[in-house]
Amino acid sequence: MGHRDKVKKLGRTKPHREAMLANMAMSLFQHRVIKTTDARAKALRPIVDRLITTAKKDTLASKRQVAETIRQKEVFKKFYSDIVPQFADRDSGFTRIMKLGVRRGDGAPISVVELLTEKPKTEEPKAKKSKKTAAAKAK
Repeated sequence: MGHRDKVKKLGRTKPHREAMLANMAMSLFQHRVIKTTDARAKALRPIVDRLITTAKKDTLASKRQVAETIRQKEVFKKFYSDIVPQFADRDSGFTRIMKLGVRRGDGAPISVVELLTEKPKTEEPKAKKSKKTAAAKAK
């Protein structure tokens, strides 16, 4: 029976589990997509959703609560400047978990966790033509 099993322990002590999930949340906010096991992905989702919901209040108290989990200053700034404004009109459902298959080494089920935000626009660098290719095309 699954009574009183609200927390997936993931085979770790409480401080280790909290630190691991906080680091995973920071990585998710930094890269927008991370690859992890299914159990960790399912444990990460409520933490990320709670952080975004708290950050949307935009008060000093909420910023301090979020800063307890997001300890890197650069990620904290990116979180408030880039990620939270994109979820201003959304109430819930900030992440998506997609199953990939199994890990080759130990057969663990692997998933991808991604934020449901717009992809950051990056300009594709135009390839510079070398003198040799330009001369070859001219002939």
